[in-house]
Amino acid sequence: MARKKLSRSVLIAIAACLVCAALVFAFWPRATMVDLGHVSRGEMRLTVDEQGKTRVRDAYVISTPIDGRLLRVQVQPGDPVQQGVTVVAQMLPANPAALDIRTRGQALAAVEAAEAALHVAEANLEAARADADLAQSDLDRTSRLAGSGIASPAALERAQSAARAAQAQLATAAAAIEQQNAQVRSARAVLIGFNDPDFYDDENDHTDQARIIHAPISGVVLQVIHQDETTLSVGSPILVIGDVEQDLEVVVELISSDAINVHTGDPVEIVNWGGEGALTGKVIRVEPYGETKVSALGVEEQRVTAVIHLSSPPQDRIGLGHGFAVEAQIVVWSAEDALRVPSSALFREGPDWAVFVANDGTAQMRRVTIGFDNGQEAEVKEGLAEGDQIVLYPPADLTGGTAITQRVVE
Repeated sequence: MARKKLSRSVLIAIAACLVCAALVFAFWPRATMVDLGHVSRGEMRLTVDEQGKTRVRDAYVISTPIDGRLLRVQVQPGDPVQQGVTVVAQMLPANPAALDIRTRGQALAAVEAAEAALHVAEANLEAARADADLAQSDLDRTSRLAGSGIASPAALERAQSAARAAQAQLATAAAAIEQQNAQVRSARAVLIGFNDPDFYDDENDHTDQARIIHAPISGVVLQVIHQDETTLSVGSPILVIGDVEQDLEVVVELISSDAINVHTGDPVEIVNWGGEGALTGKVIRVEPYGETKVSALGVEEQRVTAVIHLSSPPQDRIGLGHGFAVEAQIVVWSAEDALRVPSSALFREGPDWAVFVANDGTAQMRRVTIGFDNGQEAEVKEGLAEGDQIVLYPPADLTGGTAITQRVVE
């Protein structure tokens, strides 16, 4: 009996020890699982990323030189054109406006009045010619008498003066004829219609042909505004021509706070443009004028336009044309050998930046001085050294001295 009681006591003691050990293990502080990263050295840059679009720097808008009828445009968008050779449009003169009954009646009356005035001028011309003939005959007779000593010198002078006056009257009457002829033509011109032969100038027998418009530059047709035959007033746009290979540039609208850091000459990478690889360029102008634009979320923003010249050769951007959407990454700062820490390791400790450094299985908080931060990496000025192991995405309850272990992803 004594031996059975001893065995039962031993079993109870062992069970109690196991329970205590389990409770100690259950409530013993465990190491916090975290993701770890390293402080490294290498190239780092800070960019301003923004959506933009391409445009031809010098796009030529071909407009109508006269009021007239535009014939159907034969060129299509994308067609190559050669300066001074390729015919891009043809125009015919416009049909004169039709006259209403009252205006036509007035025009007919004006023609009749002009023709009557012409008849008067012709009669005056005949009278002046008769006076001139009479004065000339009188002069001839007076000259013969003066030569014989019968007529006085004064009579000869009067005859000469009368002859000259008669010739002047004759010249005046002839000029009046020309004037009245012009008045008749002017009055008749009001009645001219498009199909009237007199619509065209007699001195130029080619005015009934189409007015030819040639390409002002060599390039491609970017847009045809009026393709079909139509009547247009002078100055109306017909089509747009530009040189996509040599004059293509990128325009981006930057938030004004980002535009402050962008300067002329900053290098640019063009990505997500639809082709392979990234294109290169540089900022050539940041406009000094900002405009209020509404974002897709309905928020008003101040935007500033920056213009980027494409440095990549045309063969590297085949297919990229006018008005295409691209994404520009403008490099506003870069360093070849910067001390870098992942941005996800940084957190605020009062007014300072801080990180948790892994040291012998424990987390040690350390304040650091940060320079540029591009959202993925931050430049370290002070507080860390190359190779330091730091905690990424530190939990809110992590404190200095806490045991940590690296999380393993299976």
